[in-house]
Amino acid sequence: MNVYDLLTRELGADRVLRGPEELEIYAQDESHRGVFPPDAAVLCQSKAEVELVLRLAAEHRVPVTPRGAGSGMTGGALAVRGGIVLSTERMKKITIDADDRIAIIEPGVINADLQAAAEAEGLFYAPDPASQGFCSMGGNVAENAGGPRAYKYGVTRDWTLGMDVTLMGGESLRIGRRTVKGVTGYDLTALFVGSEGTFGVATEITVRLIGKPTGVGTMIAVMPDNVSSGKAVSAVIRSGQRPRAMEILDRVALDHVRSRAPYTFPADAGSIVLLEVDGEPEAMEAAILRCGEVCEQEGAREVIIARDDADRERLWKTRRLCSVALREAHAFKISEDIVVPPSAIAELIRRVEGIGVRNDLLMATFGHAGDGNLHVNVLTDENHLDTGVAARIETALGEIFRATLDLKGTLSGEHGIGIAKAQYMAWEQSAEVIKWQQRLKRMWDPENLLNPGKIFVE
Repeated sequence: MNVYDLLTRELGADRVLRGPEELEIYAQDESHRGVFPPDAAVLCQSKAEVELVLRLAAEHRVPVTPRGAGSGMTGGALAVRGGIVLSTERMKKITIDADDRIAIIEPGVINADLQAAAEAEGLFYAPDPASQGFCSMGGNVAENAGGPRAYKYGVTRDWTLGMDVTLMGGESLRIGRRTVKGVTGYDLTALFVGSEGTFGVATEITVRLIGKPTGVGTMIAVMPDNVSSGKAVSAVIRSGQRPRAMEILDRVALDHVRSRAPYTFPADAGSIVLLEVDGEPEAMEAAILRCGEVCEQEGAREVIIARDDADRERLWKTRRLCSVALREAHAFKISEDIVVPPSAIAELIRRVEGIGVRNDLLMATFGHAGDGNLHVNVLTDENHLDTGVAARIETALGEIFRATLDLKGTLSGEHGIGIAKAQYMAWEQSAEVIKWQQRLKRMWDPENLLNPGKIFVE
């Protein structure tokens, strides 16, 4: 009896999907990096079932690709070697411990649902990916997800205290702790966060919470051009202000959202900077006004300040529209999430514009400018499968990565490497460093059956 029949016998045909139509959704993800149908998708509902899948798959030497909501941007949840997609989408339990300020969650919990559960108790979970309404916490842990608030509060790794993980073969380990402080042994939790599902599958995650900020202030600065936006971000940082979010939209991104944005931006607006501060309510007005003054000193044409929560939501809507508007407007869109030092933002945007011109491709840049994490979008209405067009896209991506590294940046800030950037790893890291990482992978997964084909060129 093969592994698929065994799993069907143990779990039932309704949770071991085999049909082509059933598997269609599990063959792709938000990365749009291709279609990779697995041989089966197993919908796990408990730790015991995850252990069962990984034990039987190891015995039959069948590759397993862990999957949450499929919202990843680098192909991390694609079954590039076939086999089993292990889905944790049905594992959605949330337990809030308000006294200890922690949440104990299963990997299928949606980020926004965790935030809502925490805030109902007067608490706060900060990491807020743009996909927070549908991305799962298992995926957030696998990719070390960030979001706009990462500038002040950090990324998923900074909030993850411990987890239960199941290794290929079915062995489960409890790593980490429930306390905010703890230095017993190696920090295996930090190692597993960001490992892209190549070491093990998280079945329970413990995250820390803090008190919900009682005051929030939000503003948009309308800048004359892309370079001035980059300079405004650097100036705010130098001024000593500490916004929880600083987002930037370049001219191309802004032009794509103009018609849908809640505000009418001046015709000569070349870029916008969105800033948000939080803390004590009585300090918010002074803080946001100071940020606005700094932006005006850098040439802001207009500063729009939110008056209430509804206004705040309208300002953020402009930012959230970016990716959707770009995808709907063009036949092909690919988004990269490179990071440069904040002081290099203006220069990176300038170089990206030149890369677009040289390769006859439209470039749109937006993202988390506070920590230098920018989403550079390569756009075209040509057939991207055409050999010549594909070659131009590949050349442009290489030039973007070269420019990023030249400016002392890094290839990924929150999307991970997956299959999308594996070929570029050697541009940033030495052969020795890559070999040591591959040794770590073999230690946890000697047969290379768990999420194979990711991160490294094999």
